[in-house]
Amino acid sequence: MAEWQDKFRQEIKRAEECRARKNEGQARVCARRAAGIAVREYLARRGMTALSSSAYDLLKFLLELRDQPAEVLQSAAHLTLRVDDEFKLPEGVDLIHEARALAGLLLPEA
Repeated sequence: MAEWQDKFRQEIKRAEECRARKNEGQARVCARRAAGIAVREYLARRGMTALSSSAYDLLKFLLELRDQPAEVLQSAAHLTLRVDDEFKLPEGVDLIHEARALAGLLLPEA
């Protein structure tokens, strides 16, 4: 298994553990970090250098790439959503699911 896959899976596991402890804020952070790991690997495979170590910045950069399928853009958009005044995302948005989906779309072996 590749190093990025290990890191990705560790972050997803952390996200699930945080959710199980009812710490949804930390679960979102871990899910975004997992997605950032996948985006960084994807960019590296395309010969592009990640200009930031921030998962959020990497997701925003991915949104600017014009050659991405709609599903990739949707997952990246969900992963960059800000919480509302009650610290919640829109109904039906699950960042752990989105991180897995994005990794699977960008890196099929994920």
